[in-house]
Amino acid sequence: MRSSTRAIMATALAISAAALAPAAASAWAPASSATIHPGIQTETAGSGQCTANFIFTRGSDTYIGQAAHCASTGAATDTDGCLAQSLPLGTNVTLVGSGATGTLAYSSWLTMQGKGETNADACAYNDLALVKINPADVAKVNPSVPGFGGPTGIGSPGGALSDVYSYGNSSLRGGITQLSPKQGKLIQTSGNGWSHQLYTLTPGIPGDSGSGFLNSTGAAFGTLSTVAIAPLPASNGVGDLAKELAYANANGFSGTALANGTEPFTPNIVGAILGAR
Repeated sequence: MRSSTRAIMATALAISAAALAPAAASAWAPASSATIHPGIQTETAGSGQCTANFIFTRGSDTYIGQAAHCASTGAATDTDGCLAQSLPLGTNVTLVGSGATGTLAYSSWLTMQGKGETNADACAYNDLALVKINPADVAKVNPSVPGFGGPTGIGSPGGALSDVYSYGNSSLRGGITQLSPKQGKLIQTSGNGWSHQLYTLTPGIPGDSGSGFLNSTGAAFGTLSTVAIAPLPASNGVGDLAKELAYANANGFSGTALANGTEPFTPNIVGAILGAR
């Protein structure tokens, strides 16, 4: 086992065991009025619209997560993060509906290319970017997932047919927020734990890329990366968040942690639909 792989695994275990809520709940905007939160649309200059996954902290800085491929400058089929082209760090990202912009501060794709990553599973499935939120806009932030609440920490998706929950915000839905909350089932895990395949009703579509996934207890476990054609048509490929975050911590972005939601997790799809915003 390579030393870098050992470091990533050790970091992943530490992240899973830690209480990842470094900011006090009182520091966040109320969930009912926050305009920067998981599930908002992000627009990366020249690369289209995606959905934010979770809120993260690093020291005194606050970040919102999206997929690394949201900054891609290549074709939609360019999914190998060790080869695909990307906009550079420092690129502006619009946080739609908040009146704020952030800057691309971390990209798993750029990081893997910079270090010459050779792990094929990481190259294929490590798809996380972090957008730094301007300190003046942190007062607009709440880390709770709309409709469902949480996250309650970082966890695993569970076994096959475990329940999973997500909130997608593709502009292709025309602003119909009642279609954003999703509930589904895990089908399988592959890529030595780097990727999870699952079905939701409705499935993730272009523009949902990057959206976060919660397990049956509200723990964050993944970020939407792909819409699959084969071998499981119309399924979604979800990158493993614990591994993605461990990779960031082990490769130049140490101290990065998930911010827990201020709202309790409620696995009620009907309530999520009725309360969607």
